[in-house]
Amino acid sequence: MAATEMSGKLEVEVELHCSPEKIYDVFRKSGHELPSHAPTHVQGVQVHEGEWDAHGTVKFWIYTCEGKMEVLKERVEYDDDKRIMKLNGLEGDVMKLYKVYTSIYEFVAGGEGKKQGVAKLSIEYEKRDPSVPDPTKYMNLVSLFVKEADASLVKAD
Repeated sequence: MAATEMSGKLEVEVELHCSPEKIYDVFRKSGHELPSHAPTHVQGVQVHEGEWDAHGTVKFWIYTCEGKMEVLKERVEYDDDKRIMKLNGLEGDVMKLYKVYTSIYEFVAGGEGKKQGVAKLSIEYEKRDPSVPDPTKYMNLVSLFVKEADASLVKAD
């Protein structure tokens, strides 16, 4: 495997049924509520360092990926003007496989043919070893997580 295949970027879009502002605000300001909005995929999230809504906060996640309980410690960056969150992996199960693991959530207002908007989701990664698979299972997890949170927020309205 060539060195260039050791890193990459996965991308997917998820249609939103609640407003992009609402779902971004929940992720940004009320992260502690996410397990109640997406209990199938997230069992817990705690602030390890910083404040819930502060740029640079370190959070500790407990989640289920493909039926297996895992953990991840990550540092978050926010761009409120563009409704973008960037989660940089620091420690945990994902980091055993990847030197670099960054998931990016961008919540965009809808255009033609879209209900409320879309969540543009991406994962940038660098593998620790050529035998490590692309993080497709984590991309699926992130997509399912956003879909479940979106559905919960619509139901709550």
